[in-house]
Amino acid sequence: MAALSKSIPHGCYEIGHTWHPRCSRAVLHVTQGALAESLRIYGTLYLIAAILRKRKLDYYLYKLLPEILQSSSFLTANGTLYIACFCILRKILGKFYIWSPGFGAALPASYMAILIERKSRRGLLTIYMANQVLLFCITAALFMFFFRCKDGLKGFTYSALKFIVGKEEIPTHSFSPEAAFSKTDRKIKHCEKASQPMNILALTRKFMDKVCKHGPRHRCCKHYGDNCISYCIKGFVRMFSIGYLIQCCLRIPSAFRHLFTEPSRLLSLFYNKENFQLGAFLGSFVSIYKGTSCFLRWVRNLDDELHALVAGCLAGISMMFYKSTTISMYLMSKLVETIYFKGIEAGKVPYFPHADSIIYAISTSICFQAAVMEVQNLRPSYWKFLLRLTKGRFALMNRKALDVFGTEASKNFKDFTPKLDPRYTVVPPELPLELS
Repeated sequence: MAALSKSIPHGCYEIGHTWHPRCSRAVLHVTQGALAESLRIYGTLYLIAAILRKRKLDYYLYKLLPEILQSSSFLTANGTLYIACFCILRKILGKFYIWSPGFGAALPASYMAILIERKSRRGLLTIYMANQVLLFCITAALFMFFFRCKDGLKGFTYSALKFIVGKEEIPTHSFSPEAAFSKTDRKIKHCEKASQPMNILALTRKFMDKVCKHGPRHRCCKHYGDNCISYCIKGFVRMFSIGYLIQCCLRIPSAFRHLFTEPSRLLSLFYNKENFQLGAFLGSFVSIYKGTSCFLRWVRNLDDELHALVAGCLAGISMMFYKSTTISMYLMSKLVETIYFKGIEAGKVPYFPHADSIIYAISTSICFQAAVMEVQNLRPSYWKFLLRLTKGRFALMNRKALDVFGTEASKNFKDFTPKLDPRYTVVPPELPLELS
């Protein structure tokens, strides 16, 4: 309680927006930087998602731009409202407490900002765990179990998993598997009879088809055009290619910025380590999941939803290739959201209005508190994201003045002392700005 009541008399200019004494100008600067970065992030993200989901032309003409602008507005508002609430809270309290520059300013800002975002995209965005690989294994196991269960998942989550692992892993189909196979088999035979003289590519394709069709396949497996081995290999190749291309697309904007100054950097667009890491992550996830599912069908001689728990957990080890807190936390948030709403449907859990917005606001506020008071305990990836979003201004806070709270706020900023205009300060600055 003593630490919570401790305060410093400095103004918002002396602690927060040290680059400009006026609050309105500081808010404008943060808004400009956040908007540019938000448009870059969401523009790339939504465009890639639209291509992967094979959206029709109407989506690109009428929905893509509004969705980009809405999500960009949310992220921009988060930065803008934070610095605005930072200044407003200082004026209301008359001083700074240990909780006010981080948690206190971020809580109302985050809550108001998340209301701008589409409801389907709200979730737990910033919770921090020690081992994202273990977390991802648990999350993947439960997600794949819900995916295999009847009415377990709906909407985008179901469509995304169906795209990744394929419809062959869905336990029920609206048509007879044997009939579908015989129909496919007849079509292949008809094409073989009507085929023209083949070139090398056609011969290779025919050879691969024969290799894939002739081999071990359990009667419960629904990959009727492939044996179990080729089924896993094809899954790896497909998702590895998609992951590689996604990472290449994400690096295109930064590569083209250096097109004329450093042309050699274009090669890194294709031969970058991260490209192969994402591809290895997605490819190994799918191949391990499919391979484990096939193995369990052979061992138990049946197809069971419980297989997905084991297969999903083992497939989660693929996170070793591409350790991403963002992916782990986002999927964990969607899992919590799924379980929560299933509990509501079953009448086991009470419904709390705006629960997702409140959870997001609290989670983000905790991260902002760490970003202000103890950056050394914040994940480097999130700190870099905050710097990009504010064009480096988050690092310009006067953390030496916050050291009195005992959190070692300036531990990573020992060499930085802001130059302040003494005309706008409450406490005489350590390095006063030389006035002309």
